[in-house]
Amino acid sequence: MLNKLLIAFDGSEHSYKTFDFALEMSRLCGAAPEITVLSVVQPPEPTGIVKMDDLLDSAAKLYEHLFKGLRDKAHKKNVEIKTEVIVGHPANEIIKYAAEKKSDMIIVGQRGKSKIENWLLGSVSTRIATYAPCTVTIVK
Repeated sequence: MLNKLLIAFDGSEHSYKTFDFALEMSRLCGAAPEITVLSVVQPPEPTGIVKMDDLLDSAAKLYEHLFKGLRDKAHKKNVEIKTEVIVGHPANEIIKYAAEKKSDMIIVGQRGKSKIENWLLGSVSTRIATYAPCTVTIVK
């Protein structure tokens, strides 16, 4: 039984597809699972260039605007969602959050915003699938 779904969301086209997939999954679950949409802000290197509080505030404002649309879409399907923005490396923070919150499934898009990062470091979705403490669904 899926009681807690964690959706990785970065505002990319794939993350919107991921959100839609999660809404459909929740409908199929019968009993409505707890759905959390998590966005991770990755600080620039070196971190001294930008004040972390300013970075988080700016990102929170951007994501809150995007989350409003997600909440509206979920509300139309009678689904409630939680949203959260945190700072760190996306894959590491998503894995850590899933473990702390005891998520049953992480749902993540195959590709996010940064194709260069994917090429250099490997995709966030691959790292999550490899190290997550729970089931991972990658949406294409």
